[in-house]
Amino acid sequence: MKAISLLSGGKDSFMSLLIAISLGMEVERTITVKADQDSYMFHYPNAELGRTLSEMMGIQNALVSESNFYEILSSYSGSVLIAGAVESEFQKTKLEELCDELGLKTFFPLWRRNQESIILDFISTGSKAIFVSVAAEGLDERLLGREIDQDALNFLKEMNSKYGISIVGEGGEYETLVTCSPFANDCIEILESEIVDRGIQKNLRINRTRMVSSL
Repeated sequence: MKAISLLSGGKDSFMSLLIAISLGMEVERTITVKADQDSYMFHYPNAELGRTLSEMMGIQNALVSESNFYEILSSYSGSVLIAGAVESEFQKTKLEELCDELGLKTFFPLWRRNQESIILDFISTGSKAIFVSVAAEGLDERLLGREIDQDALNFLKEMNSKYGISIVGEGGEYETLVTCSPFANDCIEILESEIVDRGIQKNLRINRTRMVSSL
């Protein structure tokens, strides 16, 4: 089954891509949407690194603006669109409506799954990711650049109990960047970055990276 996959560079779209590949879907291309600003539909911080992640895995990537998303999606009529929606009815419904209009099917493998299990499954694949944005009570800039591991999951569960945040960050509480994939021999190493203070939201702007061997 031929498919295309939304790939923001974050853990949820990445996990959805891994699941699709494990099920035998033939992923022809990933699409990374670089939003001009914060978006209800698309990941914002460092989205251009979705292309780097895709190329690490040997999959062609289209890096497009939000305004060009419709056009590129329309060229894949008859394919399946893979996306990492977990709880957002808005995002899921918008993608379903768009795909229905353009003649694509949709595949949301993380939809309404237990949030803790999503992160545990991500960790178990050997993948690595870091926090690149925080925007919720209980989450501050000390989290930026930290790896998503069991300790981080325990912290997120604690913040969920205390403040009600989404464990996977589905409400925009945090954003991530995948730096290592089990299907790639290289990882993304961050060489230069800076913290951008936007009030409650703190972003880790990544200015320079390089590829290093994961072996």
